[in-house]
Amino acid sequence: MLTHSGALAWLAPYFGVFIAAIVEGEITYIAAAALVAQGQLHALGVLVSGAAGAAIGDQAFFYLFRGRLPRWIARYPSLERRTAPLVARVRRHASLMVLLIRFAPGLRVAITSACAWVDVPALKFSILNCISACLWATALLVVVGLYGPTFLEQYGLGGWKGAVVIGLVVLGIFRVLGLYERRVLNRPNSELEFTSAYRSQTKET
Repeated sequence: MLTHSGALAWLAPYFGVFIAAIVEGEITYIAAAALVAQGQLHALGVLVSGAAGAAIGDQAFFYLFRGRLPRWIARYPSLERRTAPLVARVRRHASLMVLLIRFAPGLRVAITSACAWVDVPALKFSILNCISACLWATALLVVVGLYGPTFLEQYGLGGWKGAVVIGLVVLGIFRVLGLYERRVLNRPNSELEFTSAYRSQTKET
């Protein structure tokens, strides 16, 4: 039977994963998944901690900016122009963009802020973001901590070694994905579409 101090020591790694998922992203979670592959951490504990932290981190920004961001951004026209493409896409595809938050490294805060800007309904955002966080946590854990090392075992890279290799590959993919997403969002036609939509909305109000 675990003592009080023993229980705290057992929970500490999962609490660390939880906090890291709030303030950071893949690196700590992938490291935890590698420890799952090594048998040092429990898969369910890592999954729940990572998903919960990811959802709380995203939604903290959403509720912080909700109702305030348009007034703040309006003071800085250059910033408003720079964020135009992203806001335009969120306005057109709100549900999809919320689901993509966890899979958009480098753009998570920006997309969340854009959702607050266009006033995505709070309940809708929270539900979709929780789904996104669970999918993100499950996908990384399965690939890095479970099936990835099993696949690489035939090449002599089973266990934590395989998890580290797969983890580095996943981080590379996320890096490339982030660069691609930034390039797509900076296309000039997106800004023109936003400007038109913004002006139309202004006239209506």
